[in-house]
Amino acid sequence: MLIALQKVSKSYRTAEGPLEVLREVDLGLEVGRTLAMTGESGSGKSTLLHLAAGLDHPDSGRIEIAGQDISQLNDVGRAALRRGVVGLVFQQFNLIPSLDVAANLSFHARLAGRYNSAWQSELVEQLGLEALLKRYPEQLSVGQQQRVAIGRTLAARPKLVLADEPTGNLDEATGDAVLALMLELVVQTGTALLMVTHSTRLAERLDARVHLHAGRIA
Repeated sequence: MLIALQKVSKSYRTAEGPLEVLREVDLGLEVGRTLAMTGESGSGKSTLLHLAAGLDHPDSGRIEIAGQDISQLNDVGRAALRRGVVGLVFQQFNLIPSLDVAANLSFHARLAGRYNSAWQSELVEQLGLEALLKRYPEQLSVGQQQRVAIGRTLAARPKLVLADEPTGNLDEATGDAVLALMLELVVQTGTALLMVTHSTRLAERLDARVHLHAGRIA
């Protein structure tokens, strides 16, 4: 099992008292598999993804990635996990404004010590970014920025890709094309994909699906 969540719970303090977001969630994903997580807004999907990425801490439960309990890692260890093992794709893209497309694509791979010019060239070709390499993020359309964000994540060849509504800012046709390319590249790199989506139609294109309701797997 590449990632395993065991009885994971998470709550936040509010003026009205504790707000339970996740309640003893169990979830697992094997190498080479894709899993879609659906659920209404506020059901805890993004929170679960942030916990899996080591961006936040669960109140209780255990999260293992590649056999390692990430709760035992310090900030430096969790940052190293995101550089080398876990790749993130979020709606906000988080591209670096001062870097052009070519430098954005290679950024995480270089940090992880995994930059490979041949692999980057292949990603550029498959993502259709050849004519955009010297442009900066502000010069790109939303769809182009998303393709760069996906390429940047895959350039480092992570074992696990966590994607939070990766097509949420795209029109249906562009979203379908980006997801198809993402799934193809995930297969090519031998990684696993956990994707949060509101779209049942898109979720059905992945290997398996789970539905999160009121902080629990329904």
